[in-house]
Amino acid sequence: MTSRTAIALSGGVDSLVAASLLKDRGHSLFGIHFFTGYESTPPDQIEDVARQLEIPLEMVDVGELFRREIVDYFIETYQEGKTPNPCLVCNPVIKFGAVLAAAETLGAGFLATGHYARTRRDADGACQLLKGVDPEKDQSYFLAFLSQAQLSRAMFPLGGMTKARVRRLAEERGLVPAERRESRDVCFITSSCGRFLEGEGGITSRPGPISNACGRVIGTHPGLHHFTVGQRRGINCPASEPYYVLDLDPRENRLVVGFKADLPVDRCRLSGVRWIGRPPEREIRLGVRVRYRHPPVPAVFEPGSDGSGTLVFDAPEAAVTPGQGAVFYSREAVLGGGWIERYS
Repeated sequence: MTSRTAIALSGGVDSLVAASLLKDRGHSLFGIHFFTGYESTPPDQIEDVARQLEIPLEMVDVGELFRREIVDYFIETYQEGKTPNPCLVCNPVIKFGAVLAAAETLGAGFLATGHYARTRRDADGACQLLKGVDPEKDQSYFLAFLSQAQLSRAMFPLGGMTKARVRRLAEERGLVPAERRESRDVCFITSSCGRFLEGEGGITSRPGPISNACGRVIGTHPGLHHFTVGQRRGINCPASEPYYVLDLDPRENRLVVGFKADLPVDRCRLSGVRWIGRPPEREIRLGVRVRYRHPPVPAVFEPGSDGSGTLVFDAPEAAVTPGQGAVFYSREAVLGGGWIERYS
């Protein structure tokens, strides 16, 4: 190897096995652990992980940047009546931004992580992002906003493996993770989201009206930050069938609800659209995930100006949530993505 490879060590089984596989392949490897200020795993346990692997370990403090770019973004998005997706921001800004930059100053040419995704070069030498082969663990969605430069420095050793195989490898090799739980949906929240927003974010619970799709007030909500589009629980308004959240209006502090049949929409607006390859000059057919756990659905993307656009779904899609990422696919390849906005 002409340069070193850094492996982001979180303390979990995925990064532990990824590091072990890279050692097998002869990489000049060192671990890098970044502090955000919201860790649940103490540093000495991360050091134990590095000792198991017999690799050096570097520590990087990204706490100030993480608070400003990830936590503040999370809180502000809820204040706007949207539902944030911090992992889509963290990967390009923190992991393959600040942490990759720190790894490069330490002599690393690549940064590896335990993500279940793959990369490959196309005929022109450009880097493609591909789904992980395990459909239950594929994390390509969360990496959709990485740039060509970032993808060219990324390694995902687990992309061609299943989670079950990773666990078996850890057991066979006697590798003991510091963190045995699966990673949380939002790594910096240890309690409920509402409690975090009220404590850390300083958001006050302001009761307001609940109205139905026709505008008639049918109840009172405890605070908009307790809700997201498509949510069923917590509405507490009796009706012939369950209510679901259709929209959040922060200007009027209003929660708009309707029945399940009211959820699907045939299109949505996007902002901040990014493409891994060359942007299309005209409308393009693609598959799109409107949330991580949703399978890609067929749609047409119509380009707008200044990174905007419109998605038109082949069939109406439910729970299209402002603030979430819409990630574009062509079969197994990720094309890019954008942020879902309200459609009016």
